[in-house]
Amino acid sequence: MSAAMNPTISRLFLIGPMGAGKTTVGRRLAQVLNREFVDSDQEIEQRAGASIPLIFELEGEAGFRAREKTVIAELTQRSNLILATGGGAVLDPDNRNRLRERGFVIYLWATVDEQLQRTRLDGNRPLLQTADPRARLAQLFEQRDPLYRATADLVIQSDGQAVRKVVGRILGALNRQGSPR
Repeated sequence: MSAAMNPTISRLFLIGPMGAGKTTVGRRLAQVLNREFVDSDQEIEQRAGASIPLIFELEGEAGFRAREKTVIAELTQRSNLILATGGGAVLDPDNRNRLRERGFVIYLWATVDEQLQRTRLDGNRPLLQTADPRARLAQLFEQRDPLYRATADLVIQSDGQAVRKVVGRILGALNRQGSPR
């Protein structure tokens, strides 16, 4: 049975570092599976009426993470959803538990070099507003990779891959796994 027709796979959650392609892959996956797509960072911005950099400036990372936790708690309950989370969503144990318990979690893995290449011109990444973005990405990867892996049902390498190929690999894995969620 294809994942598009499999009613047991109601929610797919994409996790991984910034620049791994969660939003791009998520949008395409939602089109293929005829599902709703939501990017948690975009949802936070919409609800706050402010950009993520402004939220970081006014509330700090702790304020942003509190907003993120609320959004993830709500969004992970929606059916027929493809959710792309922010890179740091896995830092919160409640977020990790909700993602694991409420859906099928896919870790889009990308090298630090690929992340840097994809994010180098993006000013909407407060954690990269530093003198050495590569060192910051490496630090974040070292901290978060074990959390991504512990949370994920599936790990897919996304760097150096066309979006259609990544989506195809996800669909193939979903069909083989027949997730009960």
